[in-house]
Amino acid sequence: MLRAEASSAPDGVAWSSPCAPGGVVGHAPGRYGRVMSEVLQRYRRIADGFTARLEGVTADQWSAQTPCSDWTAKDLVGHVVGVHRRMVAGLDGSAPAEVDLDGDLGAEWQAVSGAVRSALDDPALASKVISTPFGDQPFESVVGQLVCTDTLVHTWDLATATGQNGQLDPDAVAKSMDFLEPLDEQIRFPGGFLPKIDPAPDADGQTKLLNFCGRSG
Repeated sequence: MLRAEASSAPDGVAWSSPCAPGGVVGHAPGRYGRVMSEVLQRYRRIADGFTARLEGVTADQWSAQTPCSDWTAKDLVGHVVGVHRRMVAGLDGSAPAEVDLDGDLGAEWQAVSGAVRSALDDPALASKVISTPFGDQPFESVVGQLVCTDTLVHTWDLATATGQNGQLDPDAVAKSMDFLEPLDEQIRFPGGFLPKIDPAPDADGQTKLLNFCGRSG
């Protein structure tokens, strides 16, 4: 979940919110010879950013406290992997595999992130409607908002917990703020988001997003 405290949302799925599918932009070719969707392009940038921070975690930092009050760095990475697995499992109705927190989290992340990229690049899978605790939506729609935003904010959490660069992709920040802001009180259920922080008048987009999510930025 995108939270400053740990909790579980309906059905145990930690989340931020559902998302609208992105249009087709740019000229990057996908696996099927089509123009890569905006969601796939944005997801790739966000996932690459999370990967970079994950690879920067040292052996003695897995127990580091994160901005999510009762999550260590290991717990946070396990959460992100778990959210991805739940969404991918929705494509075929299978039960998502449990995250092995004592296993190779890097390998688990690479596998499930790769599965998301492949599904987004497959027109049939990208448009397939999957069930979520917040209604049925096309897979691409779920990734574009829920998965992208969850991963983006937790990238900052992981970077903060482990002393790494916390700068986030500006376009992804703007997209996440666009969908979170209208929800506001709907995402502040017990154990979820902390109350938002009023940003400084000159705050940049990233700080505004983090403040909205109850983080000091």
